Amino acid sequence: MKKSDELLKKKELNVPRGPFNTVLNFVDNASGSTMTDVDGKEYIDFASAIGTLNVGHCPPRIVEALKNQIDKYIHPCFHVMMYEPYIQLAEKLNEITPGDHHKKTFFLNSGAEAVENAVKIARKFTGRKAIISFERGFHGRTLLAMSLTSKVKPYKFEFGPFAPETYKMPYPYYYREDRNVEETDAAILKKFEDFFLGEVPPEEIAAIILEPVQGEGGFVIPSKTFVKGLRKICDQYNILLIADEIQTGFGRTGKMFAMEHFDVVPDLMTMSKSIAAGLPISAVTGKAEIMDAPSPGEIGGTYGGSPLGCVAALEVISMIEDEQLLKRANEIGDIILNTFKKWKEQYDFIGDVRGIGAMCALEIVIDKTSKTPDANKAKKIISLCNQNGVAIMGAGLYSNVIRILSPLVISNEQLEKGLGIMKKQLTQISETVSL
Repeated sequence: MKKSDELLKKKELNVPRGPFNTVLNFVDNASGSTMTDVDGKEYIDFASAIGTLNVGHCPPRIVEALKNQIDKYIHPCFHVMMYEPYIQLAEKLNEITPGDHHKKTFFLNSGAEAVENAVKIARKFTGRKAIISFERGFHGRTLLAMSLTSKVKPYKFEFGPFAPETYKMPYPYYYREDRNVEETDAAILKKFEDFFLGEVPPEEIAAIILEPVQGEGGFVIPSKTFVKGLRKICDQYNILLIADEIQTGFGRTGKMFAMEHFDVVPDLMTMSKSIAAGLPISAVTGKAEIMDAPSPGEIGGTYGGSPLGCVAALEVISMIEDEQLLKRANEIGDIILNTFKKWKEQYDFIGDVRGIGAMCALEIVIDKTSKTPDANKAKKIISLCNQNGVAIMGAGLYSNVIRILSPLVISNEQLEKGLGIMKKQLTQISETVSL
């Protein structure tokens, strides 16, 4: 019996079925852009722990920083006795996040915690309760974050009741619109005025939260006009704008943060995933007067801003800067999108290709004419890729999107090899459909 089969049996016996798994094997070691399982099979990583490993697996300089920190102290808890890495990271994030205003930052453990605390801060500062999120948006699995999330299955089904005073608005999905980009943006932004008249007055809305590029929603990219329109609405009614950069941050889109593509400065920003090369830490950064709204003890947590996470995050940011990984993200994105565009011409079941920086996706449909989502075909392609040495994941409201989140340190050779494996699976699926 292979070791992976033995471990899989133990997993089924000891772990509940709720946590999902994409590749049905167990990693033994990983480096850069590759993983090796317990049976010795190598995988090119096109998933990056769902966008967590922008600087790759086990970067030597981050491993060294962690080793040095472990020798000093592991976790005195910031609420008991403070430590310098927490302050250093807060200072750095205040410096590199969008906007030249005075900012403050504090730390938590996960993306969902960052979202929940951003909402708490927004409510405390404004004295208002209502929060607007968007269709197809994903903000986490805890109660409030899940309430803000749009996709019912698998995230919300039978987990209610949900948090009150949360509302959802449309988000542009240009591929599936009958109107052009300008008409789509105008129609959706107009819906806010209708919403304020018919549902909740703007005086009761604390914040609008958006992913500048929807992640779980299918890598859906809005226009600059749309995001600027949201900023204008927020400014008009003194509503805070929260940017959820948990999947898009730290170089993924070719800029340090995706909001920079839209020339819009949010009031609050949530960060996690690639902040610390896989260490569990998240952050909320925002305008100082907003961040200071909660009194001492009203925000925080025992493990928030662990020293290990802080030193790893500081090294991640230095690595992105030193190794020009923003430039590299754009190079990777160009290679992937140029390849995808060729595939789109070749395969009738590829309906759309899209991307921004190294955040790229294929949308799988029954055919280009109908644009009918084909979740089964997407699932089969993903499964074949995983079986043949490319770790890859799906996304989308209809579960018909294949997303690419390779580490930004991937070599061109590794990238081309992974894309070559993907193409073989697409061809196999195409030939099967043709029979």
